Amino acid sequence: MDKLKQLFKDKSSAAVNEIKQLVKDHGTRVIDQVQIEQVYGGMRGIKSMIWETSSLDANAGIRFRGFSITELRELLPRINGATEPLPEGLFWLMIAGEIPTEEDVRWLSQEWQRRSKLPEHVTHLLSQLDCSLHPMTQLSMGILAMQSDSLFAQKYESGMKKADYWDIMYEDVMNCIARLPLVAAYIYRKCFHNNQQIQARTDLDWSANFAHMLGIDNPEFMDLMRLYMTIHADHEGGNASAHTVHLVGSTLSDAYLSLSAGMNALAGPLHGLANQEVMDWIYDLVEDLGTRTPTKEQISDYVTKTLAQGVVVPGYGHAVLRSPDPRFLAQKEFAEKHCPDDELVQIVWKVFEVVPPILDNLGKVKNPWPNVDAHSGALLEHYGLNEHNFYTVMFGVSRAQGVLAQLCWDRSYNLPLERPKSLTSEEIENFIANSTN
Repeated sequence: MDKLKQLFKDKSSAAVNEIKQLVKDHGTRVIDQVQIEQVYGGMRGIKSMIWETSSLDANAGIRFRGFSITELRELLPRINGATEPLPEGLFWLMIAGEIPTEEDVRWLSQEWQRRSKLPEHVTHLLSQLDCSLHPMTQLSMGILAMQSDSLFAQKYESGMKKADYWDIMYEDVMNCIARLPLVAAYIYRKCFHNNQQIQARTDLDWSANFAHMLGIDNPEFMDLMRLYMTIHADHEGGNASAHTVHLVGSTLSDAYLSLSAGMNALAGPLHGLANQEVMDWIYDLVEDLGTRTPTKEQISDYVTKTLAQGVVVPGYGHAVLRSPDPRFLAQKEFAEKHCPDDELVQIVWKVFEVVPPILDNLGKVKNPWPNVDAHSGALLEHYGLNEHNFYTVMFGVSRAQGVLAQLCWDRSYNLPLERPKSLTSEEIENFIANSTN
C-alpha cells in the first residue's frame, strides 16, 4: 500500500469512528432551518451535505483543509524549477489532510505519470467525434469511455465488501486523474491543431505535462497551469458539479460515471462555461469600442449599456462569495509579475475597477466583485491558448481533483444514497394555510 493510501486509510478510519460517536451523541440536533424561498431558490445556503476537502467562507473565500490560497502558495512544495506550487500537493492535502513534503509530491507526480496511459478504445472514440461537438461534450464522453477500466465497477459486480469501497475507489480516482490531461489534450490537438498529437514526457509534473501536450512549452505557461490547476481544484460541495459527483456517487456509481455527470453540470452557462463567456464578452467590448486599449470611462459606458439590455456582466457575482474571489486575486498577482502590459489583461484590470461600483449602486447585487472566471481567460490568451470554448475543459481537469478526492471520503464514510424530500407547490400552499390557522 502506497504512503498516500495508507495515510488516507488511517485518517478516514479515525474519522469514521469520530463521526459515529458524533451522530450518536448529537444526531437529533438542528443545524439549519429551511425557508420556502430557499426551496424555490435553488436550495441556496441550505446546510445539508458533508464535504471534507474544502470550505467556502463568504468573505475569506475558499479554504482547503483550513488553508487559504495565499497560505497554500507558500506552503505547498515546488519541484522541477517551478515558481508555483504543484496541484499534486493540494490533492495530497485534500486526501490526507496533511501538507506533503517535496518527496511526497515527487512521488505523486511520478505515480500519476505511471498510471496515465489511455486505453486504445478511448482515443479511438475521441478520434471519431466531430469537432462540432463542444469540447466539454467530448470530455464527458472520453471520461465515460474510460469507465470500462473501472476497478470499482468490476469489484462490485464480482462481490465487494462495503469495508473495501474506499480502497478500490482510491484506485479509480488515481487512475482517472492521471489520465484526464491526456483526454483533454487529445481533444484540443484534434480540434484546434489538425490532430497533430503531442506525446507526454516522463520528466514533467502533471500540470507541466498538460501544458506540453497542449503544445505550449513556455516555462511561464507551465507555472500558470500549476497555479490554474491548484486554484480551480475544489470549491466546497454545494456547487452544481461537485454536488452532482456526490449525488451520482451516492448510488455507488464509480468515479468515471460520477465525474462525467459532474462535467455535464460544469458545462452549463451558469457554472463552468462562464470563463468562456467572459472572454466572449471582452471581445464584444473591444469590437464595440473599436479599440483594445479602452479607457475606464469607455468601459463604464459599455457596462452600463450591457446591464440596461438585461444582460449580466460575466465573471462578476457569486452565489456565496461577498468579496473579491481570492482565486481572481491570485491570477492578478501572477499577471502583475509575468504580463502586466498585455492588452487583454489591462482590460480585465480596468473592468475590475469599473464594474463593482456600478453593480453596487444598482442595489440589487449581493456580490459585485469578480470571481475566478473574470481573469483566467486573459492569462490563457496571453500564452497563445485562445480557443475560448476549450477553457471549461481545463476547469474540469482541475476540478476533478477536488470532487474525486471527496468521492474517496464519501466511500470511506459509507455515506448512504442521497434522497431528499420533494414537495409540490400545492403541498407548500397547504402547509402555509395550516400553519396560519
